[in-house]
Order: sequence, then C-alpha cells, then structure tokens
Amino acid sequence: MSMNRRKFFAKGSTIAAGATAALATPAIAQSMPELKWRMTSSFPKALDTIYGAGETFARFVKEATDGKFQIQVFPAGEIAPGLEAANEVGKGSIEMCHTCSYYYWGKDPTFAFGTAVPFGLNARQQNAWMYYGGGIDLMNEFYATHNLVGFPCGNTGAQMGGWFTKEIKSADDLKGVKMRIAGFAGKVMSMLGVVPQQIAGGDIYPSLEKGTIDAAEWVGPYDDEKLGFYKVAKFYYYPGWWEGGAMLHTMVNKDKWAALPPVYQSIVKTAAAAANSDMMASYDAKNPEALKRLVGAGAVLRPYPQDVMEAAYNAAKQAYGEIGAANAPFKKIHDSMMAFRADAYLWQQVSEATFDTFMMGQQRKKQL
Repeated sequence: MSMNRRKFFAKGSTIAAGATAALATPAIAQSMPELKWRMTSSFPKALDTIYGAGETFARFVKEATDGKFQIQVFPAGEIAPGLEAANEVGKGSIEMCHTCSYYYWGKDPTFAFGTAVPFGLNARQQNAWMYYGGGIDLMNEFYATHNLVGFPCGNTGAQMGGWFTKEIKSADDLKGVKMRIAGFAGKVMSMLGVVPQQIAGGDIYPSLEKGTIDAAEWVGPYDDEKLGFYKVAKFYYYPGWWEGGAMLHTMVNKDKWAALPPVYQSIVKTAAAAANSDMMASYDAKNPEALKRLVGAGAVLRPYPQDVMEAAYNAAKQAYGEIGAANAPFKKIHDSMMAFRADAYLWQQVSEATFDTFMMGQQRKKQL
C-alpha cells in the first residue's frame, strides 16, 4: 500500500470515528441525564446495616452512571418521619424511599406481603417468590394504587422473637403481656391475649425498664445488642415467626419512575437487587458474634414453646381468612405466596433442612 493510500485510510478512520462520536454523544446524553434525587429512609443512621442498605443502593447507582444519577439518602425524621416515608413518596414530595412495606399495614394490610407476614416465607423463599414467583409484579400492581413502584432492597433474615421480662412456658403465659409489637404480628399476638403496644425504637428500653411494657420485639442480635435490652429483659425468645425473612424495598414515585430513562430504570433495579443480597450477607456475618456477646452478657435464649407456635399459627390462618374475605388484593397476593410456600418447603425439607440438621448436630458435638 502506498503512503498516500495509508494517509487516506487513516484520515477516513478519524473522520468516521468523529462522526460516530458526534452521533453517539447526544444519544448517550439523552439516555443518561444528570439527575439528583432524594431518598428518605425509615431508619436512623445508628442502624448501620438497615440504613446502610439504602446508602449501598445509592452508591451502586452513582457508580453505574459515572456520577450522573446521584441519590442523597436522608435518615428517618430529617425530611420525613420514618413511618411516613412511602406516603411522602406517593404524594410526590420526595422521589424515593427505603422502607419496609409492612409499616403501612394501617392503610391496607396488603402492604405486609412486601416485607413479611406471620408464618410466611423465609429470606430465600421471599427472594424466590419475588423474583421468580411473580411477587414483584403482584406487589407493584398493588403499590401502583398508592402511586408507588417498589423493588426488593434488603433483608434481615429470620428475626428474633423478642425480649421478655418473664419466662414464657406456655401460651397461657402470654395473656395480659404488654408487648411492643405492631402490624400483622400485633394482630395475631392480640388473638393470643397479648396487649400490643406501638412504641418507637428509642423508647423501648425505658419502657421495659419502667415496667410500662413486659416485652418487646426489635430485629435480631446485631441490632438488639445496640439497644441494650438484655439489661432490662433477659429472656430472649426465638423465632420471630412473624418475620421469617423481613424484606425491605426501594420505593419510587410512580410518575417519576415513568419519566426515568430506561437505562436508569434498569440500573435502579440492578442496584436494588445487589443491595438486597449485600444486606442479607452483612447480617449473616454480624449476627453470630453479636448473639455470643449477648449470651455472654446475660441474655437467656429460649425457644417459643410448641403450644405458643401452634396457637400463633392457627390464629394467623384465621386472620388471613378474615382479612382476605373483605380485601380482594390481599387475598390475591396471599394465595400466591402461600401456594409458593407449600412447594418451597417440599424442596427445602429435602435439601437445606437435612443438611443444616446434620451440621447443627456436629456443632452440638463440638465437631465444627
């Protein structure tokens, strides 16, 4: 090839590259505009694992968009009360929030299925139902009636069953117990004779200390340790049968979601899924050491007696029937989740349960 031809092709390549860049730049700019959104959390910064999932999500979005889509996370109470987060997003005053959908049980019990319901799904099953069992679509069909779009964004795993000032030896011992517990769990507990109390996290310790309440549920070892409950209510019960796998959500105002470029919608979904996995892994890493510290500090671990579990299970089934009879969206989602649960446990009793049971036996024999 002559020198002139080489110069021609080199020049042509440069022109072609410039033309491609000129064509691509406006398209990229249109699909990835610079945006600054606010996300209000339902949690204080002190709950670094739960609140931190919102920060993790925002960081993933920022990194994936090279800083073009920035989301500022605000702790509960700073721009909206913690339990009003989704309501403010639905009104359009804030673009998005990080919250638990069951906080809005009072507006409609159907909200509870997005987080956890009594004797519902464990964390893995909740993920499977959401991503592959139609759960996300079913919940978003419901969320849309409140001007919201939601995506899974965190999970605590199975929570603990609460701190009690006295030992619970049978279902009869629950009668008259004043317990900090709300929502669907509170309804079921009230059917067992418990007197549910709705108390903010920061007020639980003094309420237990003064005897205003006899028991309280919070989350699990890592978060409970920070609030020092073991000092005023030493009996630590498990499992939290009302939260077998408590899922959090990133919720976006429906109109603002519709206006987002498709590439940003995809990034939000992906970042939420990544934060969802990250939070569960974080709890699984932190809870074991926290539980050992709590027991070392005097916490007395106790499983709920079998008759308590049976009574609660039967009460929950009754509550599902009563609410579903008057609430069609609730029944639709309940039926989907419970059908999925039946098949999920067919598999897990063969796989996870047998493996875990054997390994736990080795642990008790000090072979691990």
